[in-house]
Amino acid sequence: MGLLRRVQAVSQRRTEAALPLLRRSANPIVVNLSSALGSFTATHDPSKPASTVPAVVYGASKAAVSMLTVQYARVVPQVHFVAVEPGYTATEFGGMPNPHGRPVEVSAATIAAAASAGPEGPTGVFLEDGQMLGW
Repeated sequence: MGLLRRVQAVSQRRTEAALPLLRRSANPIVVNLSSALGSFTATHDPSKPASTVPAVVYGASKAAVSMLTVQYARVVPQVHFVAVEPGYTATEFGGMPNPHGRPVEVSAATIAAAASAGPEGPTGVFLEDGQMLGW
């Protein structure tokens, strides 16, 4: 449980530290990296890859990141908060090569699109490839 607590403390502290600058921005947005592994919808849908991956602490930490996104969007409405599922990406995350993941550029474009949505973009949402991902 210590790891989960540390991960969430960093997310919350980072956001709190950035809020004074964000409040002065013309287009304030926080993009949190989440995962379908933290989505009740994806982990219960047999057609989704997330339904087959056991990820107790990682999944719980990503569910918490998504909830932080929603709660901050409610508490700080002048700042947009979006959680993004960047996709299973071809990196060495976890110390092992992942040749079956999507190219890093595709995942980065997903994150950049969320960050570039502008003042009319969504807030308090969880996005996967630009579409709402159910919790």
